Parts: sequence; structure tokens; C-alpha cells
Amino acid sequence: MKAVPLTARLRNVKKRNAVKHLREKGSVPAIIYGRAKEPQKLEVNRKTIEDIIYHSLSENILVDLKIEGGTGSNKLALLKEVQHHPLSGQILHIDFHEVAEDEKVTITVPVEHKGEPVGVKEGGILETVLFKLKVSALPKYLPEVINVDVSNLKIGQSIHIGDIQPPEGVTILGDKKAPVFAVVMPAAEAAATEAAAATTAEGAAPAEPEVIREKKPTAEEQKQETKDTKEAKEKETKAAGAEKKK
Repeated sequence: MKAVPLTARLRNVKKRNAVKHLREKGSVPAIIYGRAKEPQKLEVNRKTIEDIIYHSLSENILVDLKIEGGTGSNKLALLKEVQHHPLSGQILHIDFHEVAEDEKVTITVPVEHKGEPVGVKEGGILETVLFKLKVSALPKYLPEVINVDVSNLKIGQSIHIGDIQPPEGVTILGDKKAPVFAVVMPAAEAAATEAAAATTAEGAAPAEPEVIREKKPTAEEQKQETKDTKEAKEKETKAAGAEKKK
């Protein structure tokens, strides 16, 4: 990570309403915490620090801090915290943390994906499980962001921390098995698949349509049916004869 040059001035905190007057003249109160040193109260130009923050790709900003009125050379520092006004969004205060060029620093950086997964083209959805990763590196190697190629991900596949190739000089910390990106099926399809899997697991066979077959009469029933038919015909014949005599 390239250090951004920034000039600060030692801040006089003995005067009443010093912070108020400081902000009114276009400056922002700040403090730098040293490496086993006493913190120093500073002030920086609001416009300058706003431009640095606005043009940064990440919330992690490394500055080459020149302190006017101080002693010694420039300080290498990370911008650790920026306090904003809840309504106006104006910067109210800044915390810096001094680091050394030859000592590793641990920070969290955003992780972003690049490419369109194969699984997404097949109807899946890309999910981001982790939005930030913890890394350790010398200040000059600190990344602003870590990009991960997800083009080869299929439905049901994931990219874990251990699968990510870190930039030069960077160590990615955390559980190597923790997923960062995953391609999953849409919720409706996933629910249908789970239901089908549950049915199969329980050993239930798909229901077949019931076939109703005509019952075949027994020999006795066939004999009785023949007798009934013969008697019915005899009655019809007698009735017809009686009708003719009339």
C-alpha cells in the first residue's frame, strides 16, 4: 500500500473552546498513538483529509505524516478511525496509529469477486459469505482490497479462505475452511430439491394410480344370472300373449 503524504500540526489543547475554533477555521482535530510513545494531539486540514478519504479505494489508508512543530522525521501511520457528525456527515475527529516499515501490521480489508460464475449462467446465485478478510503484512505490502476470481464456480461449490491466493507479501488469517463465496440454487428450486431428497431418504415410493378392474363373476353367479334372464323372458312372452287376446 502506497503511503499518502499528509501534513499535520501539533494541537494546542490548553485554550477553552479550542476544538470548536479549530473546526471553524477548517481543520479537524486528530491524535496519533505511537509505538510505545505518548499520544500526540494534532490538527489536519479538513479539505485535504476529505480528499484523501474520498479517493481511497479502501477504509485502510497509510499516510506519510509530517508533523509541523514536532521533532524528528516523518511518521508512517494508518488511519484507524474517522468520526463523523451524525447529521451533516462532517468529519469531527481522526485517529492515527503509528507503524514501522519493518514490522508486520494486521488489518481487515474488503474482499471482492471478479468474473461471472459458471453456476450463475446455469441459473444459480452468487452469495458473498465474508465481506472482509483479516490479513498480515508489512505496511508497503498491505492491500487496499483482495480480488477473487469466481468464474469457475458451479452450483453447490464454494471458495474458502484457504483457496485464495494472497498478494505478494500478504498472509490471509482466519479459518482456512471458512467459505468466502458460494454459488447456490434459487430458494424455490432448493426447497423443491430438499423435499424430493427427503422423500427418497425416507424410502417412500411415488404413488401409482389405482386401477379398478371389473370383478369376474363366479360359476354360481353366472348360473343364477342365466336363470334370472330366462325367467324374465318367459314373463315378457306371457305378457305379450295376454295383450294380443285383448
